[in-house]
Amino acid sequence: MSIQSEKIEFTNSLGNTLAARLDRPIAPPRAYALFAHCFTCSKDVLAAKRIATALAEQGIAVLRFDFTGLGGSEGDFGNTDFSSNVDDLVAAAGYLREAHGAVDILIGHSLGGAAVLAAAARIPEAAAVATIGAPCDPEHVMALLSEKREEIEERGEAEISLGGKTFRITRRFLEDIAQHPMTEAIGNLGKALLVMHAPLDKVVGIDNASRIFSAAKHPKSFVSLDKADHLLGKRGDSAYVAAVLAAWASRYVERQAGGAVQSTGPSAKPGTAPGTVTVAESGDGPLAQVINASGHPLRADEPESQGGHDTGPSPYDFLLAGLGACTSMTLRLYARRKEWPLEKVTVTLNHEKIHAQDCAECETKEGRLDRIQRAIQLDGPLDAAQRARLMEIADRCPVHRTLHSEVRTESRLVE
Repeated sequence: MSIQSEKIEFTNSLGNTLAARLDRPIAPPRAYALFAHCFTCSKDVLAAKRIATALAEQGIAVLRFDFTGLGGSEGDFGNTDFSSNVDDLVAAAGYLREAHGAVDILIGHSLGGAAVLAAAARIPEAAAVATIGAPCDPEHVMALLSEKREEIEERGEAEISLGGKTFRITRRFLEDIAQHPMTEAIGNLGKALLVMHAPLDKVVGIDNASRIFSAAKHPKSFVSLDKADHLLGKRGDSAYVAAVLAAWASRYVERQAGGAVQSTGPSAKPGTAPGTVTVAESGDGPLAQVINASGHPLRADEPESQGGHDTGPSPYDFLLAGLGACTSMTLRLYARRKEWPLEKVTVTLNHEKIHAQDCAECETKEGRLDRIQRAIQLDGPLDAAQRARLMEIADRCPVHRTLHSEVRTESRLVE
């Protein structure tokens, strides 16, 4: 499924503008999820980005944002605490509710997991909550501050270094964390809960998952992340988390008939008329594009070697795909009309630039020209004459004829 990633801004309860990104499918989403990142991370941490992208590819739109004072969001991180993080989550849910659709799923990674558990009661529409490597209590963060805790308590604040960045932590932060015991909040969750944790997590021990799971009431589920690290550094781990999340949430998120959503917000895109293709920048990378081809969502990009992020086929890949598909369809239709025993057609194509002087059959004799090589495999008990005729028919496919005929492209500026 093709997706697009859109930059978003919304205002929190203190008037700060928070930076966010909405990853969503081109088609109306099955559900909306809100993602809370780990302590001092940002919305663009690899785990958040990969999980959001993978969920969007499965039809679930995901809003991820930077908490106050982090990433691209306004405000001073030193003046924030766990309570303000929860307030930011509630503000994000409010934005999503007004602009796109109510939150169906709350997802939190690490301390973000504790935050979604605390915020869940204030986001009543959410039917499901998922935590990934989350502490059972926000006070777990104290372990990261152990060397500076005495200084914070004596001086009122201290600077700590995490992930190569320096942050100011105040006494207010310590005092606020101590006021958030989570056992009661988890027990009164009133929503489906999925706890995901790696047994070998060295940052947040697996015992935290056990305590969250024990405190929660059914329906609740636990999934082991096997050998994953705390930040889900391997792409396969984040992909697995997204796949499990999508499958699990489908049981608890009830949208309209057929699992589809009738969205009236900006995420709803009308289908493109037959024979019309619309292409627009997705915002997810320097060259990534989203495509609506006669109502079918697609995605295009360039490989990393060409400055892209390789999130979809290149324009030339689509050109070859069009020729290959047309070739196969034309051969199938002809063989069906002739009642020939053609069982399967496979067309393999590649494109390259060659020197004109290397092509004896070409009219162009200077510079470089395009060469498309097309290998056609015909399976089935066909005789030599039938195979030869089908190879002749291959050159009669409409796309092949278009490529070899005069083509006029007219462009106009849309106001």
